[in-house]
Amino acid sequence: MKSLVTYDPPMCCSTGICGPSVDPLLPQYAALLAELARQGVVVDRFNLGQQPMAFVQNATVKSLLEGEGVEVLPVLLLDGAVHLKGRYPDAAERDALRAMAGLAPAGAVA
Repeated sequence: MKSLVTYDPPMCCSTGICGPSVDPLLPQYAALLAELARQGVVVDRFNLGQQPMAFVQNATVKSLLEGEGVEVLPVLLLDGAVHLKGRYPDAAERDALRAMAGLAPAGAVA
């Protein structure tokens, strides 16, 4: 079973889509995570401001934070390996994640 774990920078809420300036990729990424979860991908998401122990308990993430600082966040781990760091996936990368789960690209007609 595939897994995708996201380690987010500190945000005001679990989705990061609140507050005065919302990164437009965040709602798209949140929708992707929900879609992947519905297809059986194990999806976890941790916020440094709310769940700091999750960052300490993962050796890979802890090492990245120690070496690169919080600028390395977000970190996306796909099946335990670093898939992306320092930014959220763009449209092409989101489609690649959909393909990994056996889903059609966004906007594809069934």
